[in-house]
Amino acid sequence: MHAGLLTRLPEAEWQDREREHQERVARFSRPYLERRSRGEKHPVEDFLFTYYNQKPGQLLRWHPGAGVVLTGPAAAERGGWKYYTADDGVRVDVGQFARERRDALDFARLILGRTAARPAQFGCFGLHEWAMAYRSSVNGVRHEYLELRLGAGGTDAVVDSSRIRCTHFDAFRFYTPEAVPLNEHAPTRETQRDLEQPGCLHANMDLYKWAYKLTPLLPSDLVMDCFELSWRIRTMDMRASPYDLDAWGYTPIRIETPEGKAEYVRLQRGFAEESQALRGTLLQHLEQALALV
Repeated sequence: MHAGLLTRLPEAEWQDREREHQERVARFSRPYLERRSRGEKHPVEDFLFTYYNQKPGQLLRWHPGAGVVLTGPAAAERGGWKYYTADDGVRVDVGQFARERRDALDFARLILGRTAARPAQFGCFGLHEWAMAYRSSVNGVRHEYLELRLGAGGTDAVVDSSRIRCTHFDAFRFYTPEAVPLNEHAPTRETQRDLEQPGCLHANMDLYKWAYKLTPLLPSDLVMDCFELSWRIRTMDMRASPYDLDAWGYTPIRIETPEGKAEYVRLQRGFAEESQALRGTLLQHLEQALALV
């Protein structure tokens, strides 16, 4: 470990940061946990806690990131946390993480780097969600408690009259069987590294996934930056979907119209720019962490 690259935090300072992080997380996690206790669902706000593997309790746990030494008596309990070590304070054991999580580390670097290097594509118009509801009269709908805004026939008509060009495997894998051959690409897990591009809403939501998979190497404030970006993208994604979300207070982005397509691309471009900056920050923090090995 390169001691000169370490930052030491006194107990009062890092505990303040920990409290701030927990308050930041609770604004999102508390309503979800309350709904879950009542057996209620929310089509937008539940997604990051149900689709991704990171649970609210895990997100609530604050990490300073690689290269930071926590001092004071309260830091001692972290000596038993996974990928932490106690040595004149407590810090993330970057070497252990790099040895035990090498595959995850290398894949995250590959995906983030290759996606950042590609030009963004803006011609999908969010039709992946429509392809998941295609021929719902036969397949049902993925979100069974939601109504289709245009009905089953209207939803099918939009799909039938559109070019479907999704590049993201984890959206494509939820297509209905009839929609699969309509997509211009056939993404697989193996080709993910070759197809991910920074205009894709789901690739940009997945910045949160890559961030939490690299916990505790990355600081929790960066993980939450990714979480909050994903939260806002999910809102746009569902507004552009075929579902009627008026009861939840979401106005639709009517991608079946020229005006709706233009609104979708405008918002998509903004998220692509924001995501590229955050993707670069993730890569930078990752390289800085690995320099400590």
